[in-house]
Amino acid sequence: MGTQFTYNRKEKLKSRKVLSTLFAEGKSISVFPVKVFYLPVMDEKAAVIQTGVGVSARNFKKAVDRNRIKRLLRECYRLNKTPLHATAMAKEKKMAFFFLYIGKEVPDYVLLDEKMKTVITKLETILGN
Repeated sequence: MGTQFTYNRKEKLKSRKVLSTLFAEGKSISVFPVKVFYLPVMDEKAAVIQTGVGVSARNFKKAVDRNRIKRLLRECYRLNKTPLHATAMAKEKKMAFFFLYIGKEVPDYVLLDEKMKTVITKLETILGN
């Protein structure tokens, strides 16, 4: 399947309602420098997995840095999401994830990719239970 590495509009977490519920009631796991909030979603129309990314403006004053980190986070997720989607499909669960970068300096791609793989493995075990 050629479209497994896409990250399209349906997969992006945009709903303010879901986001506020996610931060209020969702659980989180941390693999420094990435923290992930997750929550099962009941919406029938939602994609199997919806994700968002964020970076603290307190730690990164320049928008250039925040945007770069967000691009890196999205790219790492996009390339490593396949097993997570497969697990969610098998368990018939719809989930919302929010990846938050909690480090203090701009990361390089290699480090972030490594951490994202670890995070996704942890999320798979959570989904599997």
